[in-house]
Amino acid sequence: MFVDRCKIHVKAGNGGNGCVAFRREKHVPRGGPSGGNGGSGGSIFFRATPHLNNLLSFKYRQHFNAGRGGHGSGDNRYGKSGNDLIIEVPVGTEVQDEYSGEILLDLGEDDKVHLVAKGGRGGRGNASFTSSTNQAPTRFKIGNSGEEYTLILELKILADVGIIGYPNAGKSTLISVLSAAKPQIAEYPFTTLIPNLGVVEYGDHESFVMADIPGLIKGAHSGSGLGSQFLRHVERTRLLLHLVDVSGGEECDSVHRLTSIRRELELYDSSLAEKPQIIAASKLDAVNLEELDKVRSYCQKRGLPLQEISSVSGEGLKQLRTTILQYLQRQED
Repeated sequence: MFVDRCKIHVKAGNGGNGCVAFRREKHVPRGGPSGGNGGSGGSIFFRATPHLNNLLSFKYRQHFNAGRGGHGSGDNRYGKSGNDLIIEVPVGTEVQDEYSGEILLDLGEDDKVHLVAKGGRGGRGNASFTSSTNQAPTRFKIGNSGEEYTLILELKILADVGIIGYPNAGKSTLISVLSAAKPQIAEYPFTTLIPNLGVVEYGDHESFVMADIPGLIKGAHSGSGLGSQFLRHVERTRLLLHLVDVSGGEECDSVHRLTSIRRELELYDSSLAEKPQIIAASKLDAVNLEELDKVRSYCQKRGLPLQEISSVSGEGLKQLRTTILQYLQRQED
């Protein structure tokens, strides 16, 4: 099961209460105040880890509490600090406050720890209130409450290249050929129910990450198909690779499908339409020349780069990878 959005409740630990106490040892007349301070409550942190790829664990646990601070006691003994809690989430997780809508954290780096809810401060015991004018104070303070939030966790996959297109355009086949990813591939629509990631290696120690974004059809931005679930994963990609089937199967109009997907991106987030895009005419091994000519004309009129490929025969894949690398390197310069 792939879970990329969930709601949780976090509560940092309360601080321990301060203590009121006086020394009562034998042979110590008029013993002074000896009430210790309470311990601080534990805080809650988030840490992004590459060992997780979705938010499934939060489907079964929604409440997270850090340890509370111990109370102070006599003989100037301080309360023990509460234990901190570190919550691990996948890299690319966005943490949002449910009520204010504020983005509290955007966890885009591995293994960095970020504070999200601070533990309460421990209260002061009466010993800390001693002064020259008050030698036997009975005053103390209770511990402060720890911060508490209801949070929305939303995973947005981090990938260099996002592969988009209608179902059965050949996205899963392409990512399986270019990388070591092994997505489910079949002849019926919506075979892919989760985003698939694949690492494409080049050179000796270099690579880039591709993501197959499933479920995009007309109306995706408003919930048709699976688009409303996965359009968010397009946001963080550096380059969009738009696959369009030019085999002419199912009497599809290639240009209509191209424009439909581009329109869905605009309706979901206008900034997505400004991302660099490469159009890839796929299934060249079973090409319908009329459909291919339509796509060529469409791209030429709009100045869009076009690559013609076949994941089955391998035609055009080397040039496609080279073109992708050129775009990515251009962005880094």
